Amino acid sequence: MRNSKPADAAIRREVRRVLRLEARALARLSGAVDGTYAQAVRALARCRGKVIVTGVGKSGLVAQKIAATLSSTGTPAVHLDPTEALHGGLGLVQKSDLVLAVGKSGESDELNALLPRLRALGVTLIAVTTNPGSTLGRAARVALVTPIDAEACPLNLAPTCSTTAALAVGDALAIALMKLRGFSRDRFAQNHPAGRLGKRLTLTVADIMRCGEENPAIPADASVSRMLVELTRQHAGAINVVDKAGRLVGLITDYDIRRCLEKGLDLGRLSVRRIMNPRPTKVRPSLLAQRAVELMEGRNNPFNVLPVVDRRGRSVGLVQIHDLRSRGL
Repeated sequence: MRNSKPADAAIRREVRRVLRLEARALARLSGAVDGTYAQAVRALARCRGKVIVTGVGKSGLVAQKIAATLSSTGTPAVHLDPTEALHGGLGLVQKSDLVLAVGKSGESDELNALLPRLRALGVTLIAVTTNPGSTLGRAARVALVTPIDAEACPLNLAPTCSTTAALAVGDALAIALMKLRGFSRDRFAQNHPAGRLGKRLTLTVADIMRCGEENPAIPADASVSRMLVELTRQHAGAINVVDKAGRLVGLITDYDIRRCLEKGLDLGRLSVRRIMNPRPTKVRPSLLAQRAVELMEGRNNPFNVLPVVDRRGRSVGLVQIHDLRSRGL
């Protein structure tokens, strides 16, 4: 049987080689950033229409990602395939728009065929290219140069370093523009309502807590037997203890009951006040649910429930770690 270790070692060396080359390409790109990048960001900020990102082949795939990143960070952007543009897609382009064109050589036939049409429409054109003297580079109002001499491909054919550089330029433009415009966390959350990211940014304790009839609560002067019945009925693992005005005065969890039993105490002879934790950590309904998770898990002794109170300290709900986890937090 042949030993596969030398082959594995060769694969690892090749992977490291590619990563080093692409890292060097990005380092060189960072050193080449000049005033044209500031011009590009300010042109994007002045755009009163939408940003149309275009490119051919692998550059087209990069253009799609750049458009998505711009849109998610507050800059309306769409991807336009150059071939589709020449067959009716140009109807998407308006004078108030800005076109961001990605082309390694700047001499793609499909992309360059668009240039006279874009010029006639009077749109601002920003190019991302390795060759500022190319047809694309010369046609652009701002040409962002990515100084890539060679690809990581051993044949120097497959776009690798060049697409990595173009993608990084797109990210840099989007984030610089995001900061220039003061794009806030709240606005970011509005653009990401779904998925785990959206939930972390938008879901509040009020969206998840057990409230109303499902809020497990017991008066402080209630009997222990009534407390146990209510605790079992609610299946919450804890119960809020409230005074006559409904204000939270304590919390009883399964742990508190087990601790009493481990000490050999007779529950029937204890009061609710004796069993409860009189100083539980509590939260408001408006708190982000993700923050509630962090409060529960960020201690040396994590806990599983949080009582929820309003401004007057009245018990309005209970939130459990299991409920938070079931929502993808």
